Amino acid sequence: MSVEDAYDVETREAAPPGRRSASPRPHRVVLWLALALAAAGIVIYRGIFTRVRAAGEVKAETRELAVPSVSVVRPRRSAPQQEIILPGNVQAYIEAPIYARTTGYLKRWYVDIGGHVTNGQLLAEIDTPELDQQLRQAQADLATAKANYELSETTAARYQSLLQSDSVAKQDVDNAVGDMHAKKAMVDSASDNVKRLEQLQSFEKVYAPFDGVLTARETDIGQLISAAGGSGGNGGSTRELFRVAAVNPLRVYVNVPQTDSPSAQPGVAAYLTMPQFPGKRFPGRIVRNAEAIEQTSRTLLTEVDVSNPRGEILPGAYAEVHLNLPAPTSTLIIPVTSLIFRSEGLRIAVARQGHAVLLPVALGRDFGTEVEVASGLNDGEAVITNPPDSLVDGEEVRVVTLGAEQRGAK
Repeated sequence: MSVEDAYDVETREAAPPGRRSASPRPHRVVLWLALALAAAGIVIYRGIFTRVRAAGEVKAETRELAVPSVSVVRPRRSAPQQEIILPGNVQAYIEAPIYARTTGYLKRWYVDIGGHVTNGQLLAEIDTPELDQQLRQAQADLATAKANYELSETTAARYQSLLQSDSVAKQDVDNAVGDMHAKKAMVDSASDNVKRLEQLQSFEKVYAPFDGVLTARETDIGQLISAAGGSGGNGGSTRELFRVAAVNPLRVYVNVPQTDSPSAQPGVAAYLTMPQFPGKRFPGRIVRNAEAIEQTSRTLLTEVDVSNPRGEILPGAYAEVHLNLPAPTSTLIIPVTSLIFRSEGLRIAVARQGHAVLLPVALGRDFGTEVEVASGLNDGEAVITNPPDSLVDGEEVRVVTLGAEQRGAK
């Protein structure tokens, strides 16, 4: 039995006999209406509250998603020394072509390519029959000139003696003395001609000018040789006979970029690596540079001398030259993915207090995956890596992770 029914029973029992009790139904209707309104209010409130809360969550989530998530990296300082690798051209320290200074036929040669020679070593002999004949003729002319001079000298002395007794005229004495001087000049001329031909005859033997290796032999036995600088009218070819190269030490020339040229000074250590010697280093040192920037390539021609006592490095070879250049100043290094190219210039984005700040910077050297920042960036900044193209200055950002470089540094 419900509460309302129990209340009706009690009311009827308490009422006097012969009198009908009042009907309780209006009270129940009011109570039911109140309960219905309360239930409806609860349902409406819960529905409105749920919608408002969902809308707030969607709004907050939308605002949160609108903030770009970025990863940052801390720039690192460059090392006090930097190693740059440049292609180098290996050349002999001294290299000279050997030409003939006389004309004739090659009689024999004594050293072939690859032979090690010393200064003054005989390389070849040239047979010069025409020169030999010219020398013999010149020697005969010299003997004739000497005989004529001796006769004129005797005649002049005799005339001078006769002049003291007035036996000859003074004019005859002067003629005799003048003839003697002319004959003396002819003797000197013939003597110089003999010396010239003897010197040319000495070039029949070809000698090495310095210690080195014979890298080329361009002649053979029986070949007609023309003297270098001659007209070659005898049918011979004016060409080099041999080529000698001094291979210890060696010169290696590299073109240092303009940005690194202030550090490429004499005394800087270097070493060579070559593909035919994997894992092997050949130490060297910078000895000089051109002191001028080449205008077409904007590089500084630099010479590195490398010791080659065993002759392992061959002139003309390709080598990679590793230069340990001292850094003029310690600079900041960042990933190349941090760069932003805008119409107003190059920019780098950094995260400061939850907002992105775009900084104009000037770059230095390019290391491939990293670049050097010459100016515009402070040490310790949180540099944003892979920034979105739509990023603007002052935009709110959320730092989610450290970049791979920063994690590696830790």
